[in-house]
Amino acid sequence: MSQEPGLDLAASGAPDGLDEPRLVVETGTAARVGHVAAPVLADLGYRLVRVKISGQDGMTVQIMAERPDGSMTIDDCEAASAALSPALDVEDVVRQAYRLEVSSPGVDRPLVRVSDFRRALGQEARVELRQGLGGRKRFRGRLEAVEGEGREAAVVVAREDAGPDEDPRPRLPLDDLAEAKLVLTEMLIRAALRAAKAQEEGDGAPPAGEGQESAAPARGPGRFAARNARKQASAQKPKPELPAGVRTQFKQTKQGRPSGPPAARPAPKQES
Repeated sequence: MSQEPGLDLAASGAPDGLDEPRLVVETGTAARVGHVAAPVLADLGYRLVRVKISGQDGMTVQIMAERPDGSMTIDDCEAASAALSPALDVEDVVRQAYRLEVSSPGVDRPLVRVSDFRRALGQEARVELRQGLGGRKRFRGRLEAVEGEGREAAVVVAREDAGPDEDPRPRLPLDDLAEAKLVLTEMLIRAALRAAKAQEEGDGAPPAGEGQESAAPARGPGRFAARNARKQASAQKPKPELPAGVRTQFKQTKQGRPSGPPAARPAPKQES
């Protein structure tokens, strides 16, 4: 089984893909965030990809999400963030100040579902197993085939770095998956750009300003009229959807919580 390299938006793109379980899940606080985030995202038509908590520059809670077809627009990220923020506040799973970051998976995306591997057939990936196969846990190569369904599925990886005594096409069981991610190659970038161009050309967006009425200003147009018209036209132009793998994100600092360390209080004045 083989497939032309690319990003197949049709693979596992049905709405019922929301119910497809992940092969890799988080632990600790990230797992508790994911437990809250997954149903909130599902209600909006998105599915959770990954939760990652970073302590760099204060605490950041990064939630990767996508539609079942792998796309995620900036508007989608904003909508997901607006819904996730109060839900996480109510559950109080993160006890300290943090910044919420909602993003799409990106071009070199993590592969966490069987459909992710099917959509990425023909691309190069790094795959790490928990128990390993033949004494080896880490594999890198072209995703050649996906056999089976669900946790019983396995991915066949065509390796170029296999030794003389190693299988050049190992069959990796996905029920042993620890982590997998696409490798950022020129082929992957070209495939993402082609998919983005095809999606944009299919939008059929009307010309900016068509059918729009503007009231006459009470005063003259002023020196900023041309710039304001450009801004208005840009704001009213519909945003194209981003295909699988094209990265977009929306960051939001929790309301009522500082994004950085608290400011130092001034020392009390001493009486002379």
